[in-house]
Amino acid sequence: MNNMEQQLSEERFAVLVDGDNAQASLVVEVLKEVSKYGKITIRRVYGDWTTREMESWKKYLPQNALQPVQQFRNTTGKNATDSAMIIDAMDILYGGNVDGFAIVSSDSDYTRLAVRLRENGKMVIGLGRKQTPEPFVRACDLFVYTENLIKQPIARGLLKPKEKPIAERKQDNNNKVPKELDADLENELSLIAQAYEMVAQEDGWARLSDLGKALHKVDPAFDLRTYGQSQLSKMIEAHADLYELEREKKKGPSQIYIRRRELK
Repeated sequence: MNNMEQQLSEERFAVLVDGDNAQASLVVEVLKEVSKYGKITIRRVYGDWTTREMESWKKYLPQNALQPVQQFRNTTGKNATDSAMIIDAMDILYGGNVDGFAIVSSDSDYTRLAVRLRENGKMVIGLGRKQTPEPFVRACDLFVYTENLIKQPIARGLLKPKEKPIAERKQDNNNKVPKELDADLENELSLIAQAYEMVAQEDGWARLSDLGKALHKVDPAFDLRTYGQSQLSKMIEAHADLYELEREKKKGPSQIYIRRRELK
């Protein structure tokens, strides 16, 4: 559990699921993910439960203490569900019984809701597919792509079954990266560079834990799993030609520092 997760472990969260838009089979993983950041006190799934589309949700309700919220479709589309969920979120907000919200949807209609909740000092976690519009992703404090919640995820095209991460494949191919991976590698390095500039001290060194926090500020959807990594230190070590790591024993075995090599 990282520092952010430890700090928020006692926070209370409301999980609001757009049943029309979210995938029922991933609800268990979604709840586990949100539980990393706090205690889930409200669990609601919104949709028109008279329709066939909501059938896949029914077996997950009792197993996960999910409360179904009925919203009839008065018009074609799912705007009614969106509206009901937004109204409930505001009621919960003013009720003052939670510290944060998890909005499970890939719909940009929740962008303003996320902004409003954050304006009131609430943490907002978004969970949705990678096709989620960027405005909604950016409106959240943290955004988790549901593809990363699937066991052995294949994220952003970086990994294929039984293939190595980009950095290792780059070395194996005499530093040549396939064209289709260039954009992904460039994005990864850009995020690291931006975050590093935010936390680097005058001597060029920065705590790796601070870099991790900065990465989430630069990109709310930053997730090590997207890049085929489980630890931030491993991601940085994959770019040893650009950055160096140093472990400070005097400050504890877990304290790691990073510095860009050109500053050495």
